[in-house]
Amino acid sequence: MAGSSGGADRGRRTQLRAPARRAPSGPSKGGGRKPARKPRRSGGSGGGRKPVRRGPLRRLFGWLLRALWAVGWRAAAVGAILLAGAVAYDYSRLPPAAEMLADGRVRGSVTLLDKDGRPFAWRGEQFGGVITADTVSPHLKHAIVATEDRRFYRHFGIDPRGILRAMIVNIRAGRGPFSGQGGSTITQQLAKLLCLGRRYDPASGISEAAFEADCRQTTLWRKIKEVPYALALELRYSKDEILSVYMNRAYLGAGTKGFEAAAQRYFGKSARNLTPAEAAMLAGLLKAPSYYAPTRNLERARGRAAVILGLMRDQGYLTEAEYRDALAHPAQLSAEAMRRAGGWFADWVMEAGPAFLTRRTTEDVIIRTTFD
Repeated sequence: MAGSSGGADRGRRTQLRAPARRAPSGPSKGGGRKPARKPRRSGGSGGGRKPVRRGPLRRLFGWLLRALWAVGWRAAAVGAILLAGAVAYDYSRLPPAAEMLADGRVRGSVTLLDKDGRPFAWRGEQFGGVITADTVSPHLKHAIVATEDRRFYRHFGIDPRGILRAMIVNIRAGRGPFSGQGGSTITQQLAKLLCLGRRYDPASGISEAAFEADCRQTTLWRKIKEVPYALALELRYSKDEILSVYMNRAYLGAGTKGFEAAAQRYFGKSARNLTPAEAAMLAGLLKAPSYYAPTRNLERARGRAAVILGLMRDQGYLTEAEYRDALAHPAQLSAEAMRRAGGWFADWVMEAGPAFLTRRTTEDVIIRTTFD
């Protein structure tokens, strides 16, 4: 019995054994080795990405960009080296600020008095004396900066935004880009007043008037030359020193050079004691000295001063109350400046008097006459 039962058990175990499985010969969805992928065809209708082929225009444009970049950065490097050299050269020629305050050329002026000792005419170029930015009325400094160069204390001598803005205004007005508004900073204007460091040479054969007219020319080449000279001025002098030289060199009409001479000529006082209205009127002369001269048209000069007072208020140099007070009390000319009689008599004195005291004087001369 035992033997028969053992054989039966073996038979059952044999029957329960699962048949051996063979590895499938084809590709498996589950684990195992993945079949090698077939290489994609570059052509045909398969899903492969086609290579991008650039057209001749795009290739030409790319080549031009690379060429411009290669040339551009080299040109910029050469330009920077040339600019640095020009600035260094101009810087080396600049004297101390104290020597720049007064014009080195010797000139004289003639003041004519009537029989009572009152001035009634002026001839020649008047220079009232040296002033500095810390000795004049603060209103005068503020008026000049407000109307001529509101970013004066923030830029480095050149204001690209101001130049671009002025060029756009000139072009829209039908002028050349450098005609009309120049967009020049106070430093650039000083560079022009100093004739870019050139000095008048009587032996050159040209008149002094022609020399100064040439210095005032505004051309593209002159603008380019102003840049290194203005940068040299900024490196050599402080902002207040630049402003001081500017205030002594500017021409302000009626034969006056410098704000001290103009203050004495128009108001009979020093530039140290100017009111906001008076300072604004003098600053207004910078745009067009003859056109806005108060001795020529007082109302026009006051209108220009009102514009500058508005700029001073907008830029924080005047409070609203100070602005309104200045408008309500405009600048008044001195009695001497208002006197217009005696012009013919003054011309006769200048013509008939000794040349060394009148036409060719190198000193400031006061002539007392019998004019009544």
